[in-house]
Amino acid sequence: MGYKKKVIVLAVVAALLALLYVFYDLSGNISYILPRRIIKVIAIILTGGAIAFATTVFMTITNNRILTPSVLGLDSLYLLIQTVVIFVFGSRSLVMMNSQINYLLSIGIMVVFSLLLYQFLFRGEGNNVYFLLLIGIILGTFFNSFTSFMQVLIDPNEFMVAQDRMFASINNVNSDLVYLSIGLIALMILYFLKYYKYLDVMQLGRDQAINLGVPYDKVVKHLLIVVAVLISIATALIGPITFLGLLVVNVAYEFLKTYRHMYLILGSVLISIIALLGGQFIVEKIFTFQTTISVIINFVGGIYFIYLLLKENKAW
Repeated sequence: MGYKKKVIVLAVVAALLALLYVFYDLSGNISYILPRRIIKVIAIILTGGAIAFATTVFMTITNNRILTPSVLGLDSLYLLIQTVVIFVFGSRSLVMMNSQINYLLSIGIMVVFSLLLYQFLFRGEGNNVYFLLLIGIILGTFFNSFTSFMQVLIDPNEFMVAQDRMFASINNVNSDLVYLSIGLIALMILYFLKYYKYLDVMQLGRDQAINLGVPYDKVVKHLLIVVAVLISIATALIGPITFLGLLVVNVAYEFLKTYRHMYLILGSVLISIIALLGGQFIVEKIFTFQTTISVIINFVGGIYFIYLLLKENKAW
């Protein structure tokens, strides 16, 4: 089966899972339940699509299928933002109670952090993506440590609120945030289209891309902005899911057997949607909300990450 047909199969499976999630065991107050389920499906599509999209682009930039945007420290920064707000203002402050303010604040700080990081690190000619990753890992560790320190100091009741922010949850997603996310993601896709044509060539590596006429450093800076904004949107919408991008993009590479980014991005997005829809269905119908989607995804993704490390070790 060619990769084009495989993408069609993935699209059909994703559509069937979406219909199953929306209409399975639909009873009771349908006028209330049905819109909530549809909003959840849209949130899953936006989140899964944004994470898969950003991770595919990021892996192409770094030319590494193990590194994901989480190494930039954005997930850790999100948790720090939520903890600082609770520590300073309390869980009943306007920023925490108003989901739109919290959403925009989180995205704004994460994007500004990314832009400042890129501006500082790419100022000199000698700096490159790998130096950026190193700084991202260091800052991510610092953010995690500072978050843990602040969570020890806050009131236990406030800590429970902060802890809820540490796990992705689709159940309490705000419909207004979903509509806002659609607009922001649409803008990022339009911005991305200008640089999409370079991705297939950049897969060959920095030197080969420059030799073939790609303005490599300029393209990397703009693509990293796209990555940062998409990950920020996804994280602020439902919370951090560390291993989702790693899992779905590598599965897409293995399943599609192609390096054409149009199909890789589509395949990664569809596999991500399938994983989130399937995971959320299991959370609700099998585990009856005793766990969260992020726990399942991170468990499976963590195992797959270890497998990839062992596989790369054997290759060397």
